[in-house]
Amino acid sequence: MAYKAKLRRSKRRREEAAGIDPDEDVETEQQRLERIRSGYINKQHVLVFSSRGISYRYRHLMNDIRDLLPHSKKDVKFDCRNMNTINEVCDMKGCNNCMFFDSRKREDLYLWIGKTPDGPCVKFHVTNIHTMSELKFSGNCLKGSRPILQFDGNFDTEPHLQLIKELLSQAFNTPKMHPRSKPFTDHIINFYYSDGRIWFRNYQVTEEYKPELVGKFKTERVLVEIGPRFVLQPIKILSGSFYGAPLYENPDFVSPNVIRAYYKNRKSSSFMDRVISDRKRADRRPERRLDPTSLDMVFADEPQNDETQTETSERGRGRGNTEEDEDGEYDDDESDEGEDDE
Repeated sequence: MAYKAKLRRSKRRREEAAGIDPDEDVETEQQRLERIRSGYINKQHVLVFSSRGISYRYRHLMNDIRDLLPHSKKDVKFDCRNMNTINEVCDMKGCNNCMFFDSRKREDLYLWIGKTPDGPCVKFHVTNIHTMSELKFSGNCLKGSRPILQFDGNFDTEPHLQLIKELLSQAFNTPKMHPRSKPFTDHIINFYYSDGRIWFRNYQVTEEYKPELVGKFKTERVLVEIGPRFVLQPIKILSGSFYGAPLYENPDFVSPNVIRAYYKNRKSSSFMDRVISDRKRADRRPERRLDPTSLDMVFADEPQNDETQTETSERGRGRGNTEEDEDGEYDDDESDEGEDDE
């Protein structure tokens, strides 16, 4: 009891030294909610869901992105035959942003990011996917903390990249004073534009002890990667939300189906080349035979071999009970005389 009283007295002295009245009433839950609602102005909600037939790796990537976005909501798998109904789903969920993972043939993954219900929206092809469970980096951050978004300077060079930058910032930026967010900033999300693609990285902001530094403080802020990793290749930008006129189309984009067909044709062409070469080699074989010499004619007058004699005897058995003459002709007179006697 004396120890607890000592702790209370020390806490009271610290509050008095900090200028805090210890007799002041503590903030109630209702007051805290009112304070949050008064500061919660940028009300952004993102609906993160996928289509049917998504593979487990793509589902793990979607869950990793949900963990990075405390202002996200989720829904069941969507049948992507009618894309316009996504706006209705976002309206029912109360979301004004959407991230839709569209899986095709269980091999290709496309990501739609758009503003609902008026648009615009952009379609990406997702490649080089590495989830957090695969990478197992040492970086870590508080779940629900607000990230810092960093964009490469190349995003300000062209109009379509500026539009993509705005869509990404509104989708990945956690609003201030969001009820499910934490008042901490301990990680940074980077978007780099290179080679016509957008490279996504997520780093933890931490401090590392540096004994070689001069001065009182021997710590330095460093970035430790957390994950996930993936690459986005822009395909097209539509004026509406999952519909409308195309504002931009990437002329350098090649469909994965075309690439697979190309490699398949290469394999088939290599097979045909082998077949043609085998036929040419077979045609050249008679030309390689040597001319007959005097030694080749030494055994030309020998009798037939055993295989030829065996074939002749079998041919004779196949004729029934007929007998063969000395001249090699079959005699059927005896059979005709037997028929006359009868």
